[in-house]
Amino acid sequence: MPSSDGTAVRDEARVDEPTGEEILARAVALRERIRELQPEHRARGAYSEEIHEAFVAARLYDILRPRRYGGLELGLETFFRVACEISRADPAVGWSYELGASHAYQFSSYFPEQAQQEAYRATPFVAASRAFPIEASAEPVDGGYLLTGRWDYNSGCAYSSHFMPVAPIAAADGAPVPHMFILPRADYTIVDDWGGGRTIGLDASSSNSITIERAFVPEYNVVPFDFKDYVWSEHGGTPGYRLLGSPLYLGRTTTMFIAGLAVTQVGAAWAALDEYERLMSRGTSFPPRMPRSESPQYQQWFGQIQQLTDSADALLHATVAEVARRGRVWADGGPEFTPAEDIRLRGQAATAARIAVEAVDLAFSTAGSTSAGVTGTRLEKYYRDAGFYKTHIGAQYDVFYGSQGRVALGLPAGGM
Repeated sequence: MPSSDGTAVRDEARVDEPTGEEILARAVALRERIRELQPEHRARGAYSEEIHEAFVAARLYDILRPRRYGGLELGLETFFRVACEISRADPAVGWSYELGASHAYQFSSYFPEQAQQEAYRATPFVAASRAFPIEASAEPVDGGYLLTGRWDYNSGCAYSSHFMPVAPIAAADGAPVPHMFILPRADYTIVDDWGGGRTIGLDASSSNSITIERAFVPEYNVVPFDFKDYVWSEHGGTPGYRLLGSPLYLGRTTTMFIAGLAVTQVGAAWAALDEYERLMSRGTSFPPRMPRSESPQYQQWFGQIQQLTDSADALLHATVAEVARRGRVWADGGPEFTPAEDIRLRGQAATAARIAVEAVDLAFSTAGSTSAGVTGTRLEKYYRDAGFYKTHIGAQYDVFYGSQGRVALGLPAGGM
């Protein structure tokens, strides 16, 4: 049975299950191999079958999957530590892994028992998701809907067992109401429009478009997409909490979505710091020539990159821990973790990413043209990955801060 903090209790029947520390060690052990494969992964637009099978063997996809359905249920903090380590090996691979594996959290929180029993027959369970379709329609039919549409940027789809798109369903008054669907792999098509240098960065994130043509989706695989504003106290928790009995599946999603992007940039900062430290044995780019490790200027830059990385890492993981803690508090009879508070914590996750990108920028800018500016160097790659992240709506910090300010002042949050 799950414990009250949403982590697994290791009873006699489960003594062979890995702990969070063991799972994290497995992720760290893959670092150098993933780094070796960075050029191949960029060309592929996704990580290799070899790495996918390594993730399966290490059970990295099972961290958020409920124990009731064969998962480890190790909690958000373990998951984000693992995602950070994968991102430290390659931020693009981390992006793909996080956005494929993390949707077990939303799915388990908001979909009913029949949907979970069916979907969790898949091993591993990996689900890409997209909230905003290019075009989509859901035609009501007996027992469900016929779903048709196209969604772009479905990160993590390369090895997906399922797809969780959002599409509108007409309410009684005709107004479109967003709903989330879940479909098995046989019911959608992944378009070959990612990788191979099509983007300046995050090439291996498998962010392909997906199309669906009149796929039947049973009613139990369709839920209102109201996750952001869901009030636990009105319903006795989420459907997943009521089903699984764990506060892990209370499913606050606003902070978790931005944290899922931020963790890739914290990983990128660690990767840039690793490479910068390796380069400290080289000579300075300006006289008097000496090893960079002996240069006061390089010592300062290295120290600053390290401090930015440490700060971003600490802030991100503290934010995730606070989300988990607030779920446990409510389950134990304390106050609810409200959507407004979720928006405030989202700002912390966004700030962690901003600090991490600053670390990557500084490492790239001061490492020297040969060490960073030449195509194919690792710092060049991390800089491109961070640069492409900055084009994402989730990296538009001012928009988030404005929304947070409005909520703090008692006004509607607005679109973000």
